Amino acid sequence: MEILPIPAESFKVGFIGAGKMAESIARGVVASGVLPPNRISTAVHSNLNRRDVFESFGVNVFSTSEEVVKESDVVIFSVKPQVVKKAVTELKSKLSKSKILVSVAAGIKLKDLQEWSGQDRFIRVMPNTPAAVGEAASVMSLGTGATEEDGAIVAKLFAAVGKILKTDEKMFDAVTGLSGSGPAYIFLAIEALADGGVAAGLPRELALSLASQTVLGAATMVSKTGKHPGVLKDDVTSPGGTTIAGVHELEKGSFRATLMNAVVAAAKRSRELSQS
Repeated sequence: MEILPIPAESFKVGFIGAGKMAESIARGVVASGVLPPNRISTAVHSNLNRRDVFESFGVNVFSTSEEVVKESDVVIFSVKPQVVKKAVTELKSKLSKSKILVSVAAGIKLKDLQEWSGQDRFIRVMPNTPAAVGEAASVMSLGTGATEEDGAIVAKLFAAVGKILKTDEKMFDAVTGLSGSGPAYIFLAIEALADGGVAAGLPRELALSLASQTVLGAATMVSKTGKHPGVLKDDVTSPGGTTIAGVHELEKGSFRATLMNAVVAAAKRSRELSQS
C-alpha cells in the first residue's frame, strides 16, 4: 500500500495516554499555534480529573482509545513503558499506513513498536521533563516506513515544547544518560549551589533564586552565543580571582569526571533495561 502524505495544513493529533507528558505536548502545541485544540484528542477511561485538565484548554476527550485513533492522522503513544505493548497491540487492528505513529516511551525500540503494531510508519521520540515548561531537549529517530515529511511534521509538534534533534536510534541509550536523566543532575547542582550560598551567608530564598537563574543564564549563553563552554568559562576566570579559586575546588573534587561518569552510568543502565 502506498504511503499517503499527511495533510500538513489540516492534520489531527491524538494521544494514547492522558498523562503529564501528553498534557505538556498538547499545551505547547496549542500555545505555540501549531494546532488549534479542536484538532487534538485523547481518551480518558476513568480519571475524571485528567478529562477536566484536557478539556480546560479545548482538547477533545473521548471515552476510548479507538475513537482517538479513528479521528487522528498522527497517533502519539504517551503511556508508561511497561504498558506500551498492551496499548499498541490492543489498537493494532485500527492502525494503518495512513497514520504516523509516534512513541515517547523510554526504552522501547522501534523494531518492537513496528512488530506489535504491524506498521513501520513509526517514529520514536525521547523528550525530557522540561517539556512541562516548554524547554525540552528531545531526540527522534524514524522507523523504516516513516518519511522525511513525516519527520518534519513530528518535529514541528515537539518543537512546540523545546528543541528537537534527529539521530540514529542506536544513540538513544546515550541520549537517555545525557538529556533524559540530565535534568536530575542539574537539579542537584542548583541545590548544591544554593546550599553553598547559604553556607556563605545568603538567605535560602535568595540563594536558590540566584542559583537557578545563574544556571539558566549560563545555559542560554552556551545556546545563543555558540561559544564552547570552555571559552565562556575562561572569559569569567580572571588570574588569581574568585572564580578560578572556585573552579580549582571543583577540579579537586573531580566535578567534570563525576558528571561524565553519571552520564555513562545512566546510559549503561538504559541499555540494560532495554535488553531485559
